[in-house]
Amino acid sequence: MKDPAAKKRLVTRLKRAEGQIAAVRRMVEGDHYCVDVLTQISAARGALARSGEILLRSHIESCVADAFESGDETKRTEAIEELMDVFSRYGSKA
Repeated sequence: MKDPAAKKRLVTRLKRAEGQIAAVRRMVEGDHYCVDVLTQISAARGALARSGEILLRSHIESCVADAFESGDETKRTEAIEELMDVFSRYGSKA
């Protein structure tokens, strides 16, 4: 990851997700109300999704942009194929 500010945002989001996942575990161990646990799971999923968005944006702005700017058709094609694969996997998670 080339952008230090994006890296900091990503680490912050991942720490938030870690905390939320730990809270889910504690809630389950403590026999908390199911809806409260589900709410916390939703928050953790949101934090992970935002982490993915930050990383994807950084990848596009650096790695993909570099592939396009290189003038190398093979690198450009590989970057497009890689993005299509990421979009198909990332978009299918619910």
